Amino acid sequence: MIELFADLVVALVALAHLGFMGLEMFLWEKPPGLKVFRQTPEQAAATRVLAANQGLYNGFLAAGLFWGLIPSAHASDIKVFFLSCVIIAGVYGAVTVSRRILAVQAAPAVLGLVLVLLA
Repeated sequence: MIELFADLVVALVALAHLGFMGLEMFLWEKPPGLKVFRQTPEQAAATRVLAANQGLYNGFLAAGLFWGLIPSAHASDIKVFFLSCVIIAGVYGAVTVSRRILAVQAAPAVLGLVLVLLA
């Protein structure tokens, strides 16, 4: 039962990172991106290439988490690795950009990591 709950949390973290990817790669200069990231159109235009690159990395994190959901002998290790990457990125983002990132990105990954380790 705990493994099922762990996988659900991992899937939610992966879906969140797909959402971050979409916002950063495709909606950065559009109203949803401007609102989420609290930017002016001028700020968004000046940083769009950096945001797209960041979005690509979020896509890789999502792909790794989804990979970990595929049953295999190493699925747990894959989930631990990618959840750890998300946590590190979330803590770094919280320190350098906004504390909101700790709640939105790092905390769900910490919950997932704890559940994966308990499973």
